[in-house]
This record gives sequence, C-alpha cells and structure tokens, in this order.
Amino acid sequence: PKVACSNWKRVMKVLAGVLDSVDVRLKMDHRSDLVFLADLRPEEIRYRLQHYFKFLFVRDPLERLLSAYRNKFGEIREYQQRYGAEIVRRYRAGAGPSPAGDDVTFPEFLRYLVDEDPERMNEHWMPVYHLCQPCAVHYDFVGSYERLEADANQVLEWVRAPPHVRFPARQAWYRPASPESLHYHLCSAPRALLQDVLPKYILDFSLFAYPL
Repeated sequence: PKVACSNWKRVMKVLAGVLDSVDVRLKMDHRSDLVFLADLRPEEIRYRLQHYFKFLFVRDPLERLLSAYRNKFGEIREYQQRYGAEIVRRYRAGAGPSPAGDDVTFPEFLRYLVDEDPERMNEHWMPVYHLCQPCAVHYDFVGSYERLEADANQVLEWVRAPPHVRFPARQAWYRPASPESLHYHLCSAPRALLQDVLPKYILDFSLFAYPL
C-alpha cells in the first residue's frame, strides 16, 4: 500500500481476465476479489512461496508516510472517522469528545505513529519490514517507486504478460508526495518528534538503501 498498489491490482485483474483494460476507472478495493496467503491451507502456502514469482515494491519511508497522511486524512471519510477522530482526541488540547477527524495535522499523525506498535499499524503506514516480511519471504524482485515504470515493465516481462498488458500511466491530475512536499511537512514537525518516529522505520531505510 502507498506504492502504486491500486495500479498493480488493475494489472492483475487484466491478467486474470476480470478487466479488459488497465485504464478502466473504478475504485480499487484492496480486500475484495483477492486471495491472500492466510486464506490458504499450509501446504498451499508453502507451494506458492516455493514456486510463484514474488515481487515487492518499496518507497522512501517518509514519502510513503506523507502519501498515506494526505490520502487517508485529506480524502477518505472512513479514515477520518476511524483514525483521524481518535488522533485529534489524543493529541489536541480541547478537541472535544466528537471531532470530525478531517483536519489532522502532520505532526499529530507522527505523534500517533510514535505511540503505535509497528506490527499493529494500519497497512498503509505499517513499516514494509513488518508488512511484507522481506527477511522471511524470498522475493524474486524488489522494485522501487522511484523507478516505478521501468521496474514494473521488468516484472511484466518476467511473468510473460501479454504485450497489451502494461502498467498504467500516472494520471495527469495526480500529484504524488515529492521530496519538496515532504520537506515542507517535515518543517512543521519538532525535531525531537522526528527522532522518535524514525526508529520505527529504520529497517525500511537500511534494507532498501534509502538515505536517512
């Protein structure tokens, strides 16, 4: 999540014959229509881990956090009500018992992350180390958000996808979290708060060679 997972689901639906084109505009539910390893019997899990092509895409940990913050608290009512309201109640003085949760600040979100157990975080801001278990699963390929198009095409080539199946192009209106926008948001957070957050994501920085 937050590393172009919606586009990957479109690709997989086209490969499975469920969609005709990756350009179909529809909301991608990350839970429906998918079979997860946890849904399978132990022997089925072992077979897939041994024989299936396994790939992982990663992103600069702080840019991924900013993307989750902007998307979930700026656009999605469900996240505002479920997480945003709780964050405001915890970390904003005089918030009242029933905040809307639609105006969470980035420092408030970071304070929430400091207090959360990484293994119990929501998947959109859980460290990739915990979410994808790269030390337990032998991934055949690790791509990056920063080289998304080239790395995605490499994956499609290796899985022998038909020529008409391509990775969706980024929409013209989409403005991803960038180093500049990240710098802007980090400047609003106390240095001590950043020093408390970074250890939660230190394995993502070190395993995937992102500069700290």
